[in-house]
Amino acid sequence: MKMLLFVSDFIIPMVIFGIVCYGILMKVEVYDVFIKGARNGFFTVIKIMPTLIALMIAVGILRASGFLDMLSALIGRFTDYIGFPGELVPLTVVKMFSSSAATGLLLDLYKEYGTDSYIGRIASISMACTETIFYTMSVYFMTAKISKTRYTLPGALLATLAGLVASVLI
Repeated sequence: MKMLLFVSDFIIPMVIFGIVCYGILMKVEVYDVFIKGARNGFFTVIKIMPTLIALMIAVGILRASGFLDMLSALIGRFTDYIGFPGELVPLTVVKMFSSSAATGLLLDLYKEYGTDSYIGRIASISMACTETIFYTMSVYFMTAKISKTRYTLPGALLATLAGLVASVLI
């Protein structure tokens, strides 16, 4: 076990070292390419900043307005019949937009119900089995300048539904 921990401490430095060595062997100006990539990454962050800010503000408004509580009460009546607690509806909705905001809701659920409770276990598994659909789509598609998303949203929603079903069954 100690050997595995020792090796795991050196994996990332060895990968970086390997990339640099490969670049040197291929006669690539490694530092210049790194700086160019960092510059492009910085400009990408600047391009997506308005989208990130808008998503964070929208989630904050939903949470502060009480809309999520209303949605939980409304949809929760139906989801209780299939074994999905209504208390997890806000977590599910917010997770589609922001993982960090969903983590805040998850911590609130842990404080109220406990980590080993039925709700805590389903919430944990659903957080691991679902994706921030709208955040990911808006950031990646805006960066790549993709305007026709075709089946991405239905596929992502179906995958999220599968993750939620798995969280209840597991």
